Amino acid sequence: MIKNERQYRTAKAQAERFSEALCTLNASGADGSEAPSRSLAVQREALQSQLSDLEADIREYESLKAGDFAFEQLEGVSDLPRLLIRARIASGLSQRGLAARLGLKEQQIQRYEANNYASASFTRIRDIVSALGVEAGHRN
Repeated sequence: MIKNERQYRTAKAQAERFSEALCTLNASGADGSEAPSRSLAVQREALQSQLSDLEADIREYESLKAGDFAFEQLEGVSDLPRLLIRARIASGLSQRGLAARLGLKEQQIQRYEANNYASASFTRIRDIVSALGVEAGHRN
């Protein structure tokens, strides 16, 4: 999951590199000189799989940035970190913006998100939910 603009830019650049590598690989196998080797097919599949995963992450982030987010019902506590990150992005807040609302440093939000809020206290999570404007049992 892409969690911030830096990761988004990195993912976009990486997707471009994978796409170029895939084009190069396809061109090398399209010269008609011999049947594509199994190794070439495996490389092509691996690149395509990685590219597809990156593109899905990029689409999700862009969709969230556009505000396309509905706070889903929690299936379990393990879903909460991902939902908090998605809600932050969809609300148009950067990690810095959320930190400012909470009176924290940006690095603290980065740490929370990097470890999926494992180090955050219940009180802190409640404060984050409040800062994001999410109400329990209510869909945004």
